[in-house]
Amino acid sequence: MEIPLLSDVVIILGLAVIVILFFQRLKLPTILGFLATGVIAGPHGLSLINETHDIEILAEIGVILLLFIIGMEFSLRNLAMIKRTVLLGGSAQVLATIILVAGIMLLLKFSTGEAIFMGFLISLSSTAIVLKLLQDKGEINSPQGKTVLGILIFQDIIVVPMMLLTPLMAGGTQNIAFELLLMALKGVFVIVFVLISARYLVPKLLYLVARTKSKELFILSIVVICFAVAWLTSSMGLSLALGAFMAGLIISESEYSHQATSNILPFREIFTSFFFVSIGMLLDFAFMLQHLLPILAFTAATFLLKAFVATMAARILQYPMRISILVGLSLFQVGEFAFILSNTGIENGVLSQETYQYFLSVSLLTMAVSPFVINSYHRLSNSISSLFGSSQDPIPFDQHDAPEHHDVPELTDHIVIIGFGINGRNVAKAAKHANIPYVIIELNAVTVRHERVLGEPILYGDAVHNIILSHVNIHKARVVVIAISDPEATKRIISSIRLVSDKVHIIVRTRFVQEMEENYQIGADEVIPEEFETSIEIFTRVLSKYLLPRDQIESFTQMIRADNYDMLRSMAGRNTTGTNLDLDLQEIEVASLRVYTGDQDIVDKPLIEANIRNNFSITIVAIKREAQTILDINASTQIKTGDIVYVVGKPDDVMRFNNYLKAN
Repeated sequence: MEIPLLSDVVIILGLAVIVILFFQRLKLPTILGFLATGVIAGPHGLSLINETHDIEILAEIGVILLLFIIGMEFSLRNLAMIKRTVLLGGSAQVLATIILVAGIMLLLKFSTGEAIFMGFLISLSSTAIVLKLLQDKGEINSPQGKTVLGILIFQDIIVVPMMLLTPLMAGGTQNIAFELLLMALKGVFVIVFVLISARYLVPKLLYLVARTKSKELFILSIVVICFAVAWLTSSMGLSLALGAFMAGLIISESEYSHQATSNILPFREIFTSFFFVSIGMLLDFAFMLQHLLPILAFTAATFLLKAFVATMAARILQYPMRISILVGLSLFQVGEFAFILSNTGIENGVLSQETYQYFLSVSLLTMAVSPFVINSYHRLSNSISSLFGSSQDPIPFDQHDAPEHHDVPELTDHIVIIGFGINGRNVAKAAKHANIPYVIIELNAVTVRHERVLGEPILYGDAVHNIILSHVNIHKARVVVIAISDPEATKRIISSIRLVSDKVHIIVRTRFVQEMEENYQIGADEVIPEEFETSIEIFTRVLSKYLLPRDQIESFTQMIRADNYDMLRSMAGRNTTGTNLDLDLQEIEVASLRVYTGDQDIVDKPLIEANIRNNFSITIVAIKREAQTILDINASTQIKTGDIVYVVGKPDDVMRFNNYLKAN
């Protein structure tokens, strides 16, 4: 028995393996490989696929799972932390793009509905490509990374109301007011349904399922919730994708969301690959070649318009020009959600086939050049920002809005802290405790304003610029601590500091050890990689568990740091200094055990009579009783039910005594 779909699936996945292997050699994103696979295998390429409709069904499942996962990963609590970036930056970018694109389309004699809808499509950027590239560069927590993330979150959310508005723009109804009211009622119903399900129904259901400890039943329940809600919204005239997003939201508010995500993720990866392949199949390569010049012109216009709008959105968030340009160069492409939205436009007649082919061509070209642009966007940003000059007016310590440079104290022999994240805050706390003067440079304008009100000596500015460094008297400082998450900016800051002062001691916090050597060459005095410091802290606690003397542990860790972590970097973990730890220890365990037993042989009885040391071969060294800790243990000391006893002995003896305290 031959199954036509099976052969198509084998062709797509087999071809995708070859194409993506080639793309990985070129260090291009996997998504571009799937798109290229679709172009090659599609009806406008080599025509390897016969049943494109069946592939589109698999792609629709991929869309459902994609939005379902996004819904599960969407946390209102996490969103609140970057709400200003999401709401202000995201809305500015999307609305400005829609207005500008729609205006251009109207000048080109397109209908109003199609012009606005094209604005919808162009306003969306690629979450999958951009976040993957920023993650690979280690810049997801940098100022530009956080801003890009916030704007992308807004785009992912706004695509849902865009889907709801698309049928209204088609003009298929005479009573627009009635349709708007009906859509609003449907929206209210969906919101109420989500709230009730998230609060009452789904947590109880998943709790009952989780109690069975059946992985198969748990996965089945999650899939049923996803497709049931998608079917419900579809039957109401709303989209399947909207229902999948709502289903993800319902589960995201439960304690089972992380397990659900991990279970569904492998299915999503397979089915979303069909989605991107199906998009590639829709591209008419002959159409692209025939209209290559206008397509290239539209691509360049899309690049410039979206980069400009995203840059201005970052400027509205009060980021310096350099950071704003990095944001613009990250969000210039058209993203995967635009493809999902375009299908809604075609179904409702808002988008013509010719316009759709132009859209596909421009979208794929912008996605294809994204890796090259983002990989060199620091150099591009430096070149562009230099055209505007490097001077910036920092926000001084005074709490009033009008900046006056003389309000900044004339500090000497102080610490300059660059970046006020977790590490920067801890350094500031330590400096304050030690009565060492310090000043902070921070790029987040909201953080600056908030911390100034609390009395912190903080000012707004990009420390790569000499004027900011001179404003904090960098030439008179003793130490500079660079605690930011942007490797490229860190290197530029070190270079800028060394142009001003050779004597100031520069301490750099970095994420990866690979960045150490270059920072040292540029001029850093100390580079502290987080990944190795975390390992040292873990091993320090391991050694403490082996009861090594504290001075020996400290000597060991200092040896690792003094050797620039070479022991941890070497393949065999060799000891470059020839110093070894002496772990010649007896089998000794220190443990804390709770007394559950009421056995009168040991409870409420002096230790000399209970004879615990002889019977169990362990020694009680301390007892915690409620809020009191008893350290003076003698022959007359008694233990009571509910006490926590601290004992020393061999592991087997400690385990035997612990079992006695529980079982009797």
